[in-house]
Amino acid sequence: MTHSPAYSITGSPIMVDNETGKFFVSHIEDDKFRSAIEGLYEYVLDTGADCDDAYDWVCDQAEISTFVADQYAWDMFYDVFIQATK
Repeated sequence: MTHSPAYSITGSPIMVDNETGKFFVSHIEDDKFRSAIEGLYEYVLDTGADCDDAYDWVCDQAEISTFVADQYAWDMFYDVFIQATK
């Protein structure tokens, strides 16, 4: 199953399933996810977490099981993670 980033008619980031045409709102619209991303930089600096640990921590903090198929959320996560590891 593949997903493509898109925008809703109201301008919200969404992900579209290329096979079914179904869509879901990106996790970047979720306050808990954004809060976890805000804390991610400090978490990685404090713990030396690798990408897998940081990903698991964000999922735990946001109370979600995954966001890897959400291109917007993944890019936001990865950008912060890379900055924290430099």
